[in-house]
Amino acid sequence: MPALRTPVVLASSLALVLGACGSTSESSGGDGTGGSGGDAAVEVVASFYPLEYLVERIAGDRAELSVLTGPGADPHDAELSPRAVGSVGSADLVVYSSGLQPPVDDAVAGQAPDSSLDVTPVADLMDADESAEEHEEHADEEGEAHDHGGEDPHFWLDTQRYGDVAEAIAERLAQIDPEGADGYEANAADVVADLEALDEEYAAGLARCESRDLVTSHEAFGYIAARYDLHQHGITGISPESEPSPARLAEVSAQVEQLGVDTVFAEPLVGDQIARTVAQETGVEVLTLDPVESLTEQTADLDYLEIMRANLEALTAGLGCS
Repeated sequence: MPALRTPVVLASSLALVLGACGSTSESSGGDGTGGSGGDAAVEVVASFYPLEYLVERIAGDRAELSVLTGPGADPHDAELSPRAVGSVGSADLVVYSSGLQPPVDDAVAGQAPDSSLDVTPVADLMDADESAEEHEEHADEEGEAHDHGGEDPHFWLDTQRYGDVAEAIAERLAQIDPEGADGYEANAADVVADLEALDEEYAAGLARCESRDLVTSHEAFGYIAARYDLHQHGITGISPESEPSPARLAEVSAQVEQLGVDTVFAEPLVGDQIARTVAQETGVEVLTLDPVESLTEQTADLDYLEIMRANLEALTAGLGCS
């Protein structure tokens, strides 16, 4: 079962919300692989929430855990303070996903080349075109482009890939801390079992839907679309920082009407302004779909599994699933 977030974690998370991006926090809790946080066997740094969640579940109290991207911060915009860079250099293990956060990549290369785990190869990232609706690049008179090139970094939205990463983290922790190996393996198995159950819930919940067209603020949900036979249509591309032109918004509005969808999905970190602009033009509803990149003020008391189940509720409502 998911590890409970202790009062220490919640207090630390609140401090991070009030602090600057790139600060670190100590986390404890887990499935009984060790003693109190003061007796931690390993010092681990996770680059952002999905990896923090796995380390918490797998290492429990055997790890003193710091996170480079605090609650409410977009991992794509990560900037590391000198203190955060120092934590990378002093950790027994840094768990990160290369390509997602260039400042983290730089810090690992300079401070922890031999004490880090890059989960990107394990996750086997999908090309963005595999999950996006194929269409021509769109460009306005200023040269704005909207394309699907590159790899989709949001692997944690695929339960199979996320489970593979969990097992890789457990294996690396066991190498560093052999005394905790049995606990790491058992906890990773619990995580994988939870993810398999979640996958079954999604497959059942999205099996029969009035619409299979998923219109989102940006293309963060390709893994969900690919796994459950949905068709993702992003107002913007993989990068949440890109701003659509009026021409692009008009094009998406026309596409929404053509597809006959009832819902446009917004995101908590990106905000709903773009989605609401399209909704106002087309008369459709706006619902929230969370890419689970970071905890927010609204999800501070939830964990990955709970947020993903809330996403499933939003999808079944917005797509008319029964």
